[in-house]
Amino acid sequence: MTAFFEYPEAASFGRVLPKTKIYEHAKAGAKLKQLFVDQVDQIVWQYKLAPETINFGATKSTPEIQIFRIRLRGAELDEDVLRAIDKAIAFPIIFELTYAGKRKAIASYKRPSEADSAKRVVSEYFATDWEAGDGARQPLPSVLNLGVLYEKFLSALVPATSGKEESIAKRVERIEAIRAKQREAERIKTRLTREKQFNKRVEINAELRGVTKELEVLSGGIDGKTE
Repeated sequence: MTAFFEYPEAASFGRVLPKTKIYEHAKAGAKLKQLFVDQVDQIVWQYKLAPETINFGATKSTPEIQIFRIRLRGAELDEDVLRAIDKAIAFPIIFELTYAGKRKAIASYKRPSEADSAKRVVSEYFATDWEAGDGARQPLPSVLNLGVLYEKFLSALVPATSGKEESIAKRVERIEAIRAKQREAERIKTRLTREKQFNKRVEINAELRGVTKELEVLSGGIDGKTE
């Protein structure tokens, strides 16, 4: 299933978003601003999916969905750039990246904070591989509201599970845990490479086996890559 959809003309917004606006809302420092300069050519707020533009009902967690198209200067984009945009815009965003005739979809799972509903929690990011920019798009799913539509969008990006019925929230939570364990395992491997004392290497190896076992349990039922 493609992560690229046909959006109705009524939902077209088509506004170029100045980088300075993002800087203001994200309180960007010099490093972040330089990432925008080096990596981003143009940001277009392409579509606004809302009850008045696509006739899907709003939900408390998803009153609108925004589609942003970002034209890149190169094939790489630091996730801090996307996080800054997500911080500046309260609504869930699906990003479509373009570069050299190719496209890539990427998004986080963005939802209200349980501690403070006025704030948004932004998960790690999930993305497709690069593909031909003129590839086919699929029609919008037939759903009752924007909340379910958002879940459909995310389902095309978040690795699926085998033999388990999991909500998007649970799936994202599990994959984030897997990624955290993968990073932990890499740090342990680095320590092991640097350690010369035999006794300490034995201890580190035992630690690595434990983390590897935890990772196997967490990864059970994940189809496809998680990074």
